[in-house]
Amino acid sequence: MSKSPIGKSSDRERLARFAAKQELEATKASRRKKDNRLAVLVSVLAVAIAIGSQLTYSALVPKPEASAPEVSPTPPSAAIPDVAIAENRTWTGTMAVGEATLDLELDGSLAPQAVANFIDLAGKDFFSGITCHRLTTENIFVLQCGKSDEGGPDYTFGPIENAPADNVYVKGTLAMARVSSDDLGPEGAANSMSSQFFIVYDDSTIGADEAGGYTVFGKITGGLDALQPVFDAGVEGGGPDGPPALETKLGAIKLG
Repeated sequence: MSKSPIGKSSDRERLARFAAKQELEATKASRRKKDNRLAVLVSVLAVAIAIGSQLTYSALVPKPEASAPEVSPTPPSAAIPDVAIAENRTWTGTMAVGEATLDLELDGSLAPQAVANFIDLAGKDFFSGITCHRLTTENIFVLQCGKSDEGGPDYTFGPIENAPADNVYVKGTLAMARVSSDDLGPEGAANSMSSQFFIVYDDSTIGADEAGGYTVFGKITGGLDALQPVFDAGVEGGGPDGPPALETKLGAIKLG
């Protein structure tokens, strides 16, 4: 018995529909793969952009950090100044910086170790003639001083005292420079202060590292405007961070 022509046509139609369905499913699967690859690519690009932005921001926001303490050929012989020197009180005085005479106020109550150190070094005339070696003019605004070409004191000290919780260092702040925790670890960095300090000449947000912020030991109460020519002259050779173009040396410091 011969098969009905209608049956043959139905088989062909079913096969055609099956083939069309298979092709449609294959097309959908291909599109899903492309969409997934695109989503992954977008995510990777987003992460890369975020990381790049963070690195760029970090590079543009330098922190006032002292150079790593020099290694002496013999163990340090000098003792850290006694905190009792600070007398748990406010000290006032003047400091010659370049052509300016700045009025100072030191907080021996909130930062006794840093104030004791500053008083002790000033009393030994340690700072006189030292060139302020660093000026920053973008994002943060500080003049860093106290690095002697003949070497610093034969000690470093800590801990960090009186660092602002919001990381904002207002105009006129006197704070201690130190080594970054990236170089010495949190504990080492917190105990790496010596003779270097910085003067904040305009409000600055300086992010803390793993060691914390920077010891605020006093403030400039007058005369800061007289240093404006130094700030206006900028950095030697241009750029936002480096030696001041206008040489600026520390002079006499009188405290009482």
